[in-house]
Amino acid sequence: MSAIIKRPEIKSVDFCVDENIWGHRLYDEQLPHLTVLEFLGVLGSNLDRPLKLREEHGGTVMFKPQRQIRLRGLLFNNPYVELIADSAASDEEKWRQWFERFAQGATGNGDADMAYLRRSFASFDDFAKAIELLRSSSFESRSNKRWSSKFVFPFGPDALYEDLEIDSRGKMSNDRRFFARTGELLYLMLARAKRGEELGDILSKRLFNRGSPMNRLARVLQGEPQLADDRRSAGYLPEASNPRFDQICEDWLSILNKDMPIYDALEHLIVISGLNMLLYFLERAKRVAGNDDPVEIVCEIVSKGRTKVRVLSGDSYQFNQALSSKAVLAHVESIRLDAAWAAAAGAEFSEAEQIELIRERFQWPPVDGGDDDDYSRKSPDDLVANLVEKALARHGQHVGKIHAAWSRAIGLSSRRLSRRTRYAPDDRLLKSIVVSTVDDRMQFDEFLAEAKRRYGLIIGDAEGSSLLDAKLVDQEELSENRDNLETRLVGLGLVRRLSDSCSFVENPFAFKGNVAC
Repeated sequence: MSAIIKRPEIKSVDFCVDENIWGHRLYDEQLPHLTVLEFLGVLGSNLDRPLKLREEHGGTVMFKPQRQIRLRGLLFNNPYVELIADSAASDEEKWRQWFERFAQGATGNGDADMAYLRRSFASFDDFAKAIELLRSSSFESRSNKRWSSKFVFPFGPDALYEDLEIDSRGKMSNDRRFFARTGELLYLMLARAKRGEELGDILSKRLFNRGSPMNRLARVLQGEPQLADDRRSAGYLPEASNPRFDQICEDWLSILNKDMPIYDALEHLIVISGLNMLLYFLERAKRVAGNDDPVEIVCEIVSKGRTKVRVLSGDSYQFNQALSSKAVLAHVESIRLDAAWAAAAGAEFSEAEQIELIRERFQWPPVDGGDDDDYSRKSPDDLVANLVEKALARHGQHVGKIHAAWSRAIGLSSRRLSRRTRYAPDDRLLKSIVVSTVDDRMQFDEFLAEAKRRYGLIIGDAEGSSLLDAKLVDQEELSENRDNLETRLVGLGLVRRLSDSCSFVENPFAFKGNVAC
C-alpha cells in the first residue's frame, strides 16, 4: 500500500469524498485529448525541471499557463476570414475589411491591435491559408463549444493554452469545465513514476521545439506569448506512488521510442493515457471498496452473431461501472471502523469528537452551518448517513460518469450490434496497445497475456481461465474471440502468420528483418 499524501483544504467543494479517493480532480467532460493538452501546458511551464517535483513546493507542482488569446481568437472566433479571402476585393481592401470585423469581436485582452499580422504575411490570402491550415488540425473545431474552449493541435510550445471562459465584457476565468485538473493529475502521476524524470527530459526535447514549422506558424499568428497572471498549484493526487503511474510512464517511453513523427506519437499517447487513467479510476475504486483483485475487462472482438462473450463483456462493463459508487459508500462508512472513532466513543464529549473526526476527514459538515440542514442536532451516525447520500448524489453528476465517457472516448466500449454497452475495442485502441506493448515483434499469445497484465484485457481462453472455471463460457467461444482478434490485427497489418500455430504481432514502427517460427 503506497503512502497517502495529506490532502490540503479544497475550498471549491462542499465536502471531500471523491477527492479523497481519486484526487482533485478527475472529471468526465475532460476527455483524454483535453487531459493531455492540460498536461502539456503544465509541462511547458516547468521546462527547467520537467516532471521533477520540487521539495520547496511540498511535493506538488507550480505552473503558469499560457492564454494565447490572439491565436485562439484568430482560429475560432474569426468566421469571416474565408469570405473576405474569397472576395474579388484588392489585397488592401481585404485587410481593411478584416481588421474592422475582427476589432468588433475583440475581447480587449491583448487582441485590440493586430497590425503585426500585416507585416508577417505577404498577402491576405496567405494569412487566410495559414489560419485554415492550423484550424483544420484542431480538436473539435466544428463542435458547438465556445470558441475559447477549442484547441489547436499541440504542434509546439506556442500552440498550448488553457481553457477559458470569456464573457461579453472580456473578463476571463478558467471555470474548470474542460480543463478540470485531470491533466494536472496526469502530470503528478508521471512525476511520481520511477522513470518520470527520464520521460520529462525526452518530452521537453521532442515536444517543445520552437523551431518546428507548425509551431513557427502558430507563433507568427499569436505574436508574443500571453500568460496567466499568477502561478498556480497543481491539483491533489492522494498516492505518493502507484504501479499504474509507472505503467503510464513506461507506455509513454515505449511509444516515444518508436520510429514515428512526434505528432503521430501524440495520438497514441492520448489513447493509451486514457486507458491507463481509466484503469487508475477503476483500480482505486475497487481497492477502496475492499476488493484487491485486479480489474478485469472482458472484451468482445465484434462478430456478427450474438455470443456468450458479448453477454460477458456487457456484464463486465456493468460491474466496472458500479465500482466507483461502491467506493464512495465504503469510503464514507469506513470512518466508523477507524480506531480513532472507537476511541472518541469512550470520551467525555464523544459526539463532539466524532463529529470533529468527520470534519477532518471529509471537510464536512461546515462549521458555520453552510446550507439549510441543521447539522448541530444530528448524531455522528446520522451525519455519516447524510454524507453518504450527498456524496453519492454529487458523484453521479460527473465523477460517476467517467467510466462510460472515457471508455467510449478511447474506443474501448461500444453499443454496435447490441442493445447495451459492452467492451469492444476499436481499431484505433488496438493499434495504440500494439504500439505501446510491442517493441519489435511478439508472439500472439504472449501479446494477449501482456495485454491482460498491463490493462486487464481478457480476450482469449488463456486469459479468461477464471471465466472457464466458473463455467460462465465455453473454451470454444473464447478461442473464437481470440481468433477474431488475430484476424482483425492481420487486417490492420499488425499480425503476420507464419503457420497455423505461429503468429507474431509486429509493431509497424519498429519492424526489422524476418522472423522464424
